[in-house]
Amino acid sequence: MRHDAVGRRAALLALGAVGLTALSACAARPSRAPRPRASPTSIIAPPRPSASTQPSGAPTAVPIHSPASAGPPRHPDPSTAPPDLDALAAGVAGRTPTAWGTDLPGIRRTLDAPYDTDGAARIALTFDACGGSRGRGYDSALIEGLMAAQVPATLFLNSRWIAANTAVAAQLVGNPLFSIGNHGTAHVPLSVTGRAAYDIPGTGSAREALDEVWGNHENLRLLIGRPPTMFRAGTAHYDDIAVGLVRALGEQPVGFSVNGDGGATYSAATVRSEVGTATAGAIVLAHMNQPSSGTAAGMLRAIGDLRARGVRFVHVDA
Repeated sequence: MRHDAVGRRAALLALGAVGLTALSACAARPSRAPRPRASPTSIIAPPRPSASTQPSGAPTAVPIHSPASAGPPRHPDPSTAPPDLDALAAGVAGRTPTAWGTDLPGIRRTLDAPYDTDGAARIALTFDACGGSRGRGYDSALIEGLMAAQVPATLFLNSRWIAANTAVAAQLVGNPLFSIGNHGTAHVPLSVTGRAAYDIPGTGSAREALDEVWGNHENLRLLIGRPPTMFRAGTAHYDDIAVGLVRALGEQPVGFSVNGDGGATYSAATVRSEVGTATAGAIVLAHMNQPSSGTAAGMLRAIGDLRARGVRFVHVDA
């Protein structure tokens, strides 16, 4: 299912040449000045036609249903044209968010199947790669430890982190031990009103929220040869309208039930302790972009502790 190495190399080289500068929760705090809206496919994909050049008969509005009752995300047919982002934004025009945070209907915070058929508890380890001036590092000790222990994990990659780590990204997306998720284009909270988390302003409109998801969706589609199916917003914060927009683009919003490393600020001992609280069905959040943190040492010890309890590690989408 993966595209050939030449196509992947071309995509990675294009990403590396971009020089994205937006800041993230893993970087210095950004300015509150309004951000210009980036084209969702401007990084490595050809520009999407503007609304004025859409073919006649293109939809003008697409209703976004409540994420609590929407069922599985709608996966666009890859043989058809890209989704009309303007139409999706128009479909929620005039709606006001009613909820905000990391635990909303429609966000997957635990596994659908917490136990294997033999009764073994299942836990998903997830690692964010955020990018930005202070978030572009690579925790090789962590990833090499996972590989040595043969522990599957789900990696959420941001566009800027990929651009700063092109060779590593190529290796990771080609390793079946890892499942790859979308961690956004600029790594910001997903909002339709600009709502902030940790003093980081979120996307300021429905269209900006769609761009934040779709820009990196297209990057990852080219890198791994198929569309990504999982999305985690920068800071893991969403409003309820943004959750519906992610699902309308065919991706499942993913949160967490265990904060494993406190944004890569915990000591190794605290990481070990926090990850050790995970129970059957837990989705553990940690980071793979801060090599000087306690994440690697604490996580690898916690993995040993959990395995001693009979835990089985799986991908979020397993």
